[in-house]
Amino acid sequence: MTAPTLEPEPMTAPTSPPAPAAPPAPPAPPAPPVITADGAYAARLALDGGSWFPERWTLDSPEPYAVPLPGHQPEEPGTEVLPMADGRVLIHRIVDGRHAFALLYPTGPETGEIPLGAVECGASRLTLLPPSPAAGHAYALAVGAGSTALWLVAGGAFGPEHVAEIPGHCSGGVWLDGEGRMLALDRESGGRVKTVAVDLERGGEVSPLLQIADESDDRLLLADPDSGLLLIRSDAPGHDRLGWGVLGGTRPVRFPECLRLPDLAVTPFAIQPGQTLMPESCAVALRIDGAAGSWLGLWRPAERRLHQLAAPEGWLAGSGWWTREGALRLPYVTEAVPCGVAELEPPAPAAPPAAVAARPVPLQQAPLNGRAGVG
Repeated sequence: MTAPTLEPEPMTAPTSPPAPAAPPAPPAPPAPPVITADGAYAARLALDGGSWFPERWTLDSPEPYAVPLPGHQPEEPGTEVLPMADGRVLIHRIVDGRHAFALLYPTGPETGEIPLGAVECGASRLTLLPPSPAAGHAYALAVGAGSTALWLVAGGAFGPEHVAEIPGHCSGGVWLDGEGRMLALDRESGGRVKTVAVDLERGGEVSPLLQIADESDDRLLLADPDSGLLLIRSDAPGHDRLGWGVLGGTRPVRFPECLRLPDLAVTPFAIQPGQTLMPESCAVALRIDGAAGSWLGLWRPAERRLHQLAAPEGWLAGSGWWTREGALRLPYVTEAVPCGVAELEPPAPAAPPAAVAARPVPLQQAPLNGRAGVG
């Protein structure tokens, strides 16, 4: 009896274990709404499943509510929307390489749309500016190779109108008055950034507004027309700092130590209005970002401390507005509340600040001169 022969098993290439499935991408954070100058309306690009659509918020009613304004097809993620003072929403789309604008409004279950025309600016980048205090008007910047075009994209007689051509690359956009005449822009020219004022009633005449030091980058973040308070970001102190000054004032820009938070990003987003000739008493709301998330900061120039508060659940970080009575209103969205506004009362001032009675200076002639101070 012979032993059975064993057939060798065929060799097979070793198999690698299946690669683990990639984790699903986290959902996009809700877009913060853009709010009108009077706080009556807001607009944002909202997400439903995988589709983006414009949404208008009505904020001046006893109970805020949202109205979806979907078009015939979903919007692109980068589509811009801007609320208008009459409740309509301006939308900026890129169609066949052109920047097209239209006004959206609710018509029962449908969305009405009024085309406003388009701007052809080649490879230029075009972005909407913050809502103008002038009702019915909306503006946009188109940054070209060596200059920036300012366009009136809503409110013109025959579609978009070219308002001014400004040398240099401009960004930002802060309204300096309550009429929508004076616009501040951060202009990069010669390797430095300085804020300039643009007079829309004088053909886009440009004049210096913020020049702290020759070699510094100086940007205007916020301005309050009532008090003249300006919130500034500059590296004039040696590194990037938040500071404040007064439009038409004679004192230098100050950079409070309490606004310097290591390893955190601090960004002002709203100034309390109605404090005429009292810039130091204005409450300022700031967004604070760190590894733990986003929360709130409340500060007044007259004080030397920053109050840090937890943000309401679902806060659309970086958005909000002050009432003239001194309440801070913050839009939020949760699963249970699709359109909510939380209201916060700031801490009372430590002591009543003295009124600052600066002589009136035309806005286009009011640069902030002087050395950078720390206070």
